[in-house]
Amino acid sequence: MSDIPQSPERANIELSGGKIGVLLLHDFLAAPKNISQWAQGLAAEGYSVSAPALSTHNWPDWYRSAEQAFLTLREKTERIFIAGHGAGGSIALRLAQIRGSEIEGALLLNALIYEESKARALLARLSPLVQTISTPPIDCANFSTPERKIFLENRTPTTALRSLHKLLALVEEDLYLVDLPLMVAYSLDDHRVHPANSETIIDNVYSADIREVIFENSYHEVASDFDADALVEESITFIQDVLTGEVARGESLADIDERELIDAEFEAIVSGISLDESTNEENLEKLFSDLGLNDHFVAPNPRWQRFSREIRPSTIAISFGLLYIALYLIAGFDPIGFGPWPGILIFLGGIATLIWRSAKSDEGFGEDEDGAVI
Repeated sequence: MSDIPQSPERANIELSGGKIGVLLLHDFLAAPKNISQWAQGLAAEGYSVSAPALSTHNWPDWYRSAEQAFLTLREKTERIFIAGHGAGGSIALRLAQIRGSEIEGALLLNALIYEESKARALLARLSPLVQTISTPPIDCANFSTPERKIFLENRTPTTALRSLHKLLALVEEDLYLVDLPLMVAYSLDDHRVHPANSETIIDNVYSADIREVIFENSYHEVASDFDADALVEESITFIQDVLTGEVARGESLADIDERELIDAEFEAIVSGISLDESTNEENLEKLFSDLGLNDHFVAPNPRWQRFSREIRPSTIAISFGLLYIALYLIAGFDPIGFGPWPGILIFLGGIATLIWRSAKSDEGFGEDEDGAVI
């Protein structure tokens, strides 16, 4: 519930309609009245619309207010959409992250995902010292709209602003959890929320279908600005497209293309392999070739046993060299006064001899007809 007394401007908007519900969430420190034209336009199409007045104490309260309105609307409808303006879009995204399987789609209008103003972010961190800051005026290109005069507070509590920033950080971090159809609408000339916020959302969600809508004639308050009718029209079109299946959640096109390419390559390889035992060796060679594994295959050396006597001196030299070095380092063993160098030279000689004998043994590999040594 809201902790601000209900006034005509703060009153919830509840418009009954059919079995399709739309939950509309207003901006930070705004009111349902700011999105009333949006709500009325959707209701005129036959949708059941709920635009609750959200609490302004802290973000968990805002979320609980929105979730309670969502649950109430869900009981009255069969399918439900969520929509949010500004910070209301942040709450809508959080609902989508938590209750995405219960939601058909989300409509975001100039959604806020991060605080662009460094000064406001700093003041929010100084909330114990600075209790309030001035509230920016309504950002609307249409000076004649009544909604320009509607705003809850002349001063913004810094505690509420700091809580908002915590919400934004959480929502941005979990954008990958959003996979339902989205309509991301934003104004090019928004003085409150930079369009980069919408671009961040588009780039980081996992939704397969994202409809991008751009408004060129309005500022932040699109729902009460010159593009209000266009907003309603685009919203109705998006909702109808989701309901008819033209827009649906699922794998992204990139994922589908990559998966289909992998499947096609695998089928092409498998189709050329016979189950005839007589051709198993040939089929395996073809499989390794198709998979590009031949270049990385190292043939085993079956002659290790045959040459074990020849490499024995090298092994002894390596061991003796290491022992000599260890005795010098631990006990100061130096019978001829050359420090650890005798051991080092013996060790390196053993390594060189081992490499030379191994290379020599590989030269004769495969001379027998069957290529095997027993």
